[in-house]
Amino acid sequence: MKNTELKVKDELQEESLFNGSLGRRSFLQFAGASAAGLALVAAGCKKDRGYTDTTMGATLDFKDDFGVLNYAYALEQLEAAFYIKVASAPPASFSAAEKAYFQDIQFHEIAHREFFKNALSTAAIGSLEVDFSSINFTDRTSVLGAAKAFEDLGVAAYNGAGIRIKTDAYLVLAGKIVSVEARHAAYIRELISVGSFSDLNDLTGLGANVAGGLDASLTPDKVLAAAGKFIKTKINVINL
Repeated sequence: MKNTELKVKDELQEESLFNGSLGRRSFLQFAGASAAGLALVAAGCKKDRGYTDTTMGATLDFKDDFGVLNYAYALEQLEAAFYIKVASAPPASFSAAEKAYFQDIQFHEIAHREFFKNALSTAAIGSLEVDFSSINFTDRTSVLGAAKAFEDLGVAAYNGAGIRIKTDAYLVLAGKIVSVEARHAAYIRELISVGSFSDLNDLTGLGANVAGGLDASLTPDKVLAAAGKFIKTKINVINL
């Protein structure tokens, strides 16, 4: 197990994946392709990690960092599925620029999802079944409202999970990803209401501290409860 964890750490520190010299679209394509090469040799870990079972659902075991990484993987699956659906058939009222940016966000979320999937390898939970029946994908207001909910919740989830991460490399990775999620949240907010991109007032329910200038932060149980309406797969949480 120790060798596996060391290898995960090495992979997460791979600079080429997050090389700032890459162009935006080149980065997105590169990240998606390179993540496929980050598979870990995690043999022997299957007994004490969480896995998706067709009858029991997915289990997130928070006894160590792998549980937190699987938690992030679950949320990235949800976001990627949402943006793939929007990007494939955006509301007719979206401008050309908005369609392009939603394509970009889609690629970010796919890169995040695939990174966690391949980095966790056999320690990863399976694919989650989503439920977007409450979202009208032909309606701009419905799509933007859902996007705002996903992004704000995603930021709160990463912020709230950071304290549970014990490995420095994982914490650095989470910090890189949450900063991208925060950019998404700011952009979506600006589309809904100009000038609202930095407003924390409506995030107090997600744990934001307006006076302290601190962003939203929620524990995994609260995040999963909020995300539950969009996930069909039963998610079991242990050792939280």
